[in-house]
Amino acid sequence: MPGARVRSISRDPTVVEVPTPQGPARVHLCGAGEPRGVVVLGHGASGGVAARDLVRVSEVALETGFSSALVEQPYRVAGRRSPAPAPRLDEAWTAVLARLRAVDLRGLPMVVGGRSAGARVACRTAVDCGAIGVLCLAFPLHAPRRSTSGPVTTRQAELDAVALPTLVVQGAGDPFGVPEASATRKVVIVPGNHSLTADLDAVGQAVREWLSGLLG
Repeated sequence: MPGARVRSISRDPTVVEVPTPQGPARVHLCGAGEPRGVVVLGHGASGGVAARDLVRVSEVALETGFSSALVEQPYRVAGRRSPAPAPRLDEAWTAVLARLRAVDLRGLPMVVGGRSAGARVACRTAVDCGAIGVLCLAFPLHAPRRSTSGPVTTRQAELDAVALPTLVVQGAGDPFGVPEASATRKVVIVPGNHSLTADLDAVGQAVREWLSGLLG
């Protein structure tokens, strides 16, 4: 299935359908005039690109001089709520970013990220996609605990594998836990839980400060 092509970046959102090995994905592009870079974000496992924190971060990206691209995975485009397995998510995401870099966003420094499961995809594929930084909203460090006993399997290793500058914005009451900071990873705690909707201004401010310093 041929994908549509955006011939220039404008301030009006443009919807681009991109073919991937997992079926068509959909990208919502907003231009920043003369962009310094682009922020590409994926959605959560059962949510979409209309999530309020994703929308707020997209607005902040534009205000900071970055174009934004919100990516709908093929399973969502096909109307399914249950996510595909991780390798298929990664494959589709990588195909989308390869096209954006080659056609629609050529030459722009790229920050990749997303909320929850979308953040995990971005972490696993950041190097292959040629990103300069990773932006994680509500990274799901572990499954919510149902008891206080027993070992907890975490996904900290997915974050630790990213050597690029990384920002994690996490709700103080997130039942999925709070990741650790590192020399390259900044973790900002904001009011609220996994949805990050309790204080969208705090989410936006954390992202604004990080993006503003990313390119110097």
